[in-house]
Amino acid sequence: MSENLYDEVIQAPEPQPVDEELATKLGHLAEDAILRGKPYQDEKCGNCLYYLDTDKDVSYCWHPQLRILVGDEWWCQWWEEIPAS
Repeated sequence: MSENLYDEVIQAPEPQPVDEELATKLGHLAEDAILRGKPYQDEKCGNCLYYLDTDKDVSYCWHPQLRILVGDEWWCQWWEEIPAS
């Protein structure tokens, strides 16, 4: 009789070499950008010119030095005020 699907042992996920490479790259990027997970006074990614979608908690930062997903409460050294319309 064939083996029951529920009898299969599922291995715990393990990071792959690519994950370690990306973690290192992003770690260097965060250091270079002085990227922080908390706002600096009133400055935060969510009210920065480069935060693509200010209605979302996580959005794309299109600053040429970053170009990554960031949280709206994060901050980096390239924060720039959104000009008044």
